[in-house]
Amino acid sequence: MNLIIIGAQGSGKGTQASLLVERLGLRHVSSGDIFRSAIQNGTELGMQAKSYIDRGDLVPDSLTIHLILALLSEPEYSSGVALDGFPRTRDQAQALDQALPQMQKTIDYAIYLNVPQEKLLDRLLNRYVCEAHQHVYNIRSKPPITAGICDIDGSKLIQRSDDNPENIKHRLHIFFQQTIQVTHFYRAQKKLIEVDGDQPITKVSADIFEAMGLQSEFVA
Repeated sequence: MNLIIIGAQGSGKGTQASLLVERLGLRHVSSGDIFRSAIQNGTELGMQAKSYIDRGDLVPDSLTIHLILALLSEPEYSSGVALDGFPRTRDQAQALDQALPQMQKTIDYAIYLNVPQEKLLDRLLNRYVCEAHQHVYNIRSKPPITAGICDIDGSKLIQRSDDNPENIKHRLHIFFQQTIQVTHFYRAQKKLIEVDGDQPITKVSADIFEAMGLQSEFVA
């Protein structure tokens, strides 16, 4: 099974993708993680992507598509993936649709986590990640046991460089003006699952599995 998780920053895409990966035996492909890895490794594509990310802009389709499709062609991704943060534009969705048949793959479902914009802004302004592995915390709704320290690996919690009010508002504007078009693309193909993302994590997960006709471990 190949899935796409669609949602604005702060909607819980990464969390729900991780649950789907664990339950269905998929590989988690996060465009954000791929970009951060390329930037950390100092690759040419990574440095090009960094200039856009630091401004809160979308990385151009040509760079994004090249990185994602190269990854999906690797043998370890043949058993299915959960794409998190890609595609973010209609052109990316079309490019993915054109490339997947050559890999003998197709998209089964596109899952849209619908969260009100004001809730997203609050989540992002209070979001922290650990330096070691980017585990996500929210100072209000999901604080660490020890202030400023990751519960899982003990590394320091920081705010991402692009998680400042100006960039957050800019990214949310881009999502609701551009990325939302991806939901229309997959709705036309009757592959879109839309769920209320402004619920507890377990309820969101249960709604996703129910829409796919699968029993969730979170359902009593």
